[in-house]
Amino acid sequence: MRWYVVASLLTVLTSSQGILTTLSQSNGGYKYDYATVPFLAEVFKLLVSSVFLWREMQNSPPPKMTMDWKSVRLYPIPSIIYLIHNNVQFATLTYVDTSTYQIMGNLKIVTTGILFRLFLKRKLTNLQWMAIILLAVGTTTSQVKGCGEASCDSFFSSPIQGYLFGALSACLSALAGVYTEFLMKKNNDSLYWQNVQLYTFGSIFNMGRLLMDDFRSGFEEGPWWQRIFNGYNMTTWLVVLNLGTTGLLVSWLMKYADNIVKVYATSMAMLLTMVLSVILFNFKPTVQLFLGIIICMMSLHMYFAPPSTLVDLPLTVKPVSESVSEVPTERKTNS
Repeated sequence: MRWYVVASLLTVLTSSQGILTTLSQSNGGYKYDYATVPFLAEVFKLLVSSVFLWREMQNSPPPKMTMDWKSVRLYPIPSIIYLIHNNVQFATLTYVDTSTYQIMGNLKIVTTGILFRLFLKRKLTNLQWMAIILLAVGTTTSQVKGCGEASCDSFFSSPIQGYLFGALSACLSALAGVYTEFLMKKNNDSLYWQNVQLYTFGSIFNMGRLLMDDFRSGFEEGPWWQRIFNGYNMTTWLVVLNLGTTGLLVSWLMKYADNIVKVYATSMAMLLTMVLSVILFNFKPTVQLFLGIIICMMSLHMYFAPPSTLVDLPLTVKPVSESVSEVPTERKTNS
């Protein structure tokens, strides 16, 4: 399967994720424990990867599976980074409002490019760096509201701690993605074996979060495993399947493409979500939204198009000395 097909699927699924989550609400809230959704999504990814790995093991020769502890012990690290990232997100939201938080979140586009270059030693051309910065500018532009609104000034009125936590959140998000790509590409192990390791630790960490929530609440509603499916309906299960399938597509991109492709897919998904919100939720489109879409499309073309289609190269003209040497000898003697 080609990477742009997987990236397109990721864009569609990611854009529908926010819409499905909104549709799963009832009277502005959730009847189910939202913390159970990531846990069930991790279990879903683990089960799917296990089935595909089992099918691979029936073939001859069997897939490559590195079981050395020195290799396996690296796989909990992405879950640890995401755990820290989630706590930093909550800390950020205590200092800034939601609009400012969303705008600052676009910083992870640039930090991903920087860490992509530093840790994976992947060189980007000047045009590609410009495209990445344009993508961040485009997504930010689409989220900025009119300056006549009060929320326009709120971005510059947050305390310094909010900006610091926002920058840290962007760095942690980029670090988790870049490190995951490093894990997926460091050897020729089966993708599904690598997924099994990632999602096993992911399930364990999400289970730990559910237990911590129970301890904080004093088990008022009972242990999490007794109420895990409370309030679930068809839409909620679609949220779980969407989140799980999105994770599987991301792992494929980490193995066979790279982080920048994932960044473009998720950024385009955000714009697609805004467009769909206009149709489904009577969201009023703004000039900023249209400008953001145009800028992001320009960025997409700049990054992935061949350089020869972006820059008009000068025509090669033969030197005068070379043209003189090609004059036939007969003509030179006649003259």
